[in-house]
Amino acid sequence: MYPNLLLPLLGVLGAALLTLLLVAVRKPVVRRLALRQVARRRTEAALVVTGSVLGTAIIVGALVVGDTLNFSVRQEAYRTLGPVDERIVSTDPAAGRAIADRLQPLAADPHVDGVLTAEVAQAAAVNTHAAQPVAEPRVLAWQLDFDAAGRFGAAGGPSGLAGPAPAPGQVVLNEPLARSLKTGPGRPVTLYLSGHAVEFTVARVVPQQGLAGAGLGGRVNRNAFLPPGTLDAPGAGRTYSVTLVSNRGGVETGERLTGPVTAEIRSALGPDAGRAAVDTPKHTVLDQAAATGDALGALFLMIGSFSIIAGALLLVNIFVMLAEERKTQLGMLRAVGLKRAHLIGSFSIEGALYALAAALPGVAIGIAVGWGVAVAAAQIFRSWSVDGSGLDIAFAVTPTSLVNGAALGLVIALAAIVATSARISRFNVIAAVRDLPVESGRRPRRRRVAVSTALSLLCALAAVPALARSQAEQTYLLPALAVAFAVPAASRVMPRRAATSIAAALVLLWTLAASVIRPRVFDTPSMAVYVILGTLAAFSAVVLVSENQHAVLRPLRRLMNRPTQQGIATRLAAAYPLAKRFRTGSTMVMYTLIVLVLVLLTEISGIMNASIDQAAADATAGYTLRVDYNPQAGGPSPLTGLRTGPLARQIEAVAPLLQARGQATDPGHRTTESLETAVVGVPDGATSGIAFRDRLPGLPDDKAVWDALATHPDYVVLDNFFGHTGGPSGRFYAPGDTLTLTDPVTGRAEPKTIAGVLNSGLAFYPGTGSSATVYPLVMGEQAVRTQFGPQAQTAAALIRTTPGTSPEDLAGQLQGSHLSASLVATPIAADVHRLFAANTAFFRLMQGFLALGLLIGITGLGVVMVRAVRERRRTIGVLRALGCQARTVERSFLWESGLVALEGTLLGAALGVLTTWLMYQKSSAFTGLDGGFPVEWAQIAVLAALTLAASLLAAAGPARRAARIRPALAVRLPD
Repeated sequence: MYPNLLLPLLGVLGAALLTLLLVAVRKPVVRRLALRQVARRRTEAALVVTGSVLGTAIIVGALVVGDTLNFSVRQEAYRTLGPVDERIVSTDPAAGRAIADRLQPLAADPHVDGVLTAEVAQAAAVNTHAAQPVAEPRVLAWQLDFDAAGRFGAAGGPSGLAGPAPAPGQVVLNEPLARSLKTGPGRPVTLYLSGHAVEFTVARVVPQQGLAGAGLGGRVNRNAFLPPGTLDAPGAGRTYSVTLVSNRGGVETGERLTGPVTAEIRSALGPDAGRAAVDTPKHTVLDQAAATGDALGALFLMIGSFSIIAGALLLVNIFVMLAEERKTQLGMLRAVGLKRAHLIGSFSIEGALYALAAALPGVAIGIAVGWGVAVAAAQIFRSWSVDGSGLDIAFAVTPTSLVNGAALGLVIALAAIVATSARISRFNVIAAVRDLPVESGRRPRRRRVAVSTALSLLCALAAVPALARSQAEQTYLLPALAVAFAVPAASRVMPRRAATSIAAALVLLWTLAASVIRPRVFDTPSMAVYVILGTLAAFSAVVLVSENQHAVLRPLRRLMNRPTQQGIATRLAAAYPLAKRFRTGSTMVMYTLIVLVLVLLTEISGIMNASIDQAAADATAGYTLRVDYNPQAGGPSPLTGLRTGPLARQIEAVAPLLQARGQATDPGHRTTESLETAVVGVPDGATSGIAFRDRLPGLPDDKAVWDALATHPDYVVLDNFFGHTGGPSGRFYAPGDTLTLTDPVTGRAEPKTIAGVLNSGLAFYPGTGSSATVYPLVMGEQAVRTQFGPQAQTAAALIRTTPGTSPEDLAGQLQGSHLSASLVATPIAADVHRLFAANTAFFRLMQGFLALGLLIGITGLGVVMVRAVRERRRTIGVLRALGCQARTVERSFLWESGLVALEGTLLGAALGVLTTWLMYQKSSAFTGLDGGFPVEWAQIAVLAALTLAASLLAAAGPARRAARIRPALAVRLPD
């Protein structure tokens, strides 16, 4: 993923490593100091490498997931298109033959690698398996020249359909159809062509690839390839004429010639251009694949970014503790003349060696993490579609992602190490040599105050236009930075703790209130705003608590004052978090960040589960089934059977839907590409119960919108996902906005005004296996007939069943009764429940991915405890010599770690619930989820309990080691 980042990342990394290499070569003393510490401090080296490995693994894992999703989405181009780059479709066979003649000279064009004309009809199929009929109502029956198909696009690779044509009475099936019918070579199968049953024997089954998987826009196409002349016979019914064009090059390289070849096609059609639709399916699929894959990959990278921050904090914590442990040594080095820059260089070289050692293991673990996520995602995405075709996940990884992940991990590690080294190199030499405590309460220098005040004013000024435009990232970040930069100035007129606490409280308040003041901040496809929101909330809350630990721990004061072993253990457990606020705070932030996002995902899942019934009601408005059928099948219309047939007693009402294929501009102005649109014409008054999220001013209720739709041909209604290809669904358009709707056959374009945005448009999505990027656009019935003419056909209906009728049972009966019409019945409420279940599973997957960040936090706490035992060795010896029991020492370490983990977990849980509630109130991503805001107490409690238990387990080893320290040796030996 992100090939555009490759060169900048490598440039930054190369410059950093080259600088460190020059320092190491030109400053032998600095180099020897770094190498000596690496050789002597093997435990510290292992801890730092572990932190770097986890951080790199999270980054690489997120990028590998992006690669996998991107590759999986692109596979649609291989399965359903192969060498097909352009598709010219005509509903009139006579016109199709004339068009094919006009396009045949294109075969000699240097940009073109093949031109193939085929006839296709919509059919149904049935087979008997284990004495039971197995039916498939949606089949594409193709008639083409197999010899020409085998040569089609051969220069770019196999066409996907080779071999001899089926003999009379035989048929070639592709794998999806054979799997659906549970049949294979040599077995009989019945096809319904225009309502007439025709018996065939399966000649062979071909993989779903290229021409064998081709269709007219479906994600999964169930194809039957007929003997020559089958569709030319009398009674074969209406067929489509399809001319396929292959550009020079492979499946993806040929797409680059789409523009010039399309222009040549339109020129070759001449006066017949109005009798055919010219599609560029591969260009559309690959563009949408890139957008969808990038959006899903960015989502995982956003989730992983919190773990990355935790990993960086772990590195900072380790180096701060190393510096404190080496304080006397560093003071001696400075006293004998080592410059501060050399000290920074020594630490940086040491850290760079650790980071480089972690790169390869981090990449390897990241690949394993990505593979695990891909395996879990495969089960989820198969059911994440209205038509059930889902998305087949195929694991993939690119060298670009591996290099990006390793480079980004190294850059973050080096930045954390250099920044920490610069901070810890600022110490008083005499105090360091004598191991005196760091002076606190010093007023900041005037230069620092002047610079920070100027930065504060600049951020405040820049925040004004950002707030006015509701620019998401800047709205949160700039005011927070303005407050943070004002702290040094405030510290000169009030105590530093008071200034820091007030600033942290203001940042926390702004982070939580920004979406209330500027509710459109979430109307952005960017994931960065959520990272900024979570990070600001966690850091500001932790700073506020860390600076006021005395007040937070006041309830424990009575226990700490008791003259018992428990009282001593409690005092010891609280003493170091109070004395080492930076160390405690950085550890606590790791917990707060991860738990905040875990709770946020838990709450979102709870909101979705609580809204299922309301979402089903919004989607159905009383209609329980949607049926799609082939209007060209011949015989009586299925609508007649629905109203008067043997199943009519189970049906209360039928609302026929007029359908046409269109192209629309994006009303949200997110893309300049035309959007494939399923235009739906609804009868006057039939759908007045379907509710709207937003309505055009002047239309007081939902019924008024539907009435306006019937009387105003320029009005349309959409749902919230029109033009959506991934990421958060903000309010990118509203009633009153306009778009242009085009008939791709005639080229007739008309401006349309959005009269309303539906709460749920699920009932209007095609139930026939169309691509997930075909968006419904609803109009009045007469308006559709006027613009689209003969192309508009009644091919679907909404059904309201009688009380007590099972929609699932009726769906099966309807499909069996109207198999010859290729009728597909979809229970709408069941689809809502299935999609909600898939979304919930997806959030569980992200929680599992984020749990790696919690592992980093727990590891960080364990590292702090390991270093604390070493750092307090002499103190522990003195306590033991004075009579403190070993069990008391062990308890103090366990309670200290438990206190830090508990504070971080409680802060994260509280912020997670509060942040989700504010987003639920203001973010359009929750539109249509009206089931209320449940607090998932049980799941949050389990999460907190598991986190606390794991933290205590991580601290158990260091605590036992502290309890076993021998007083005499500890008092006498410093190391």
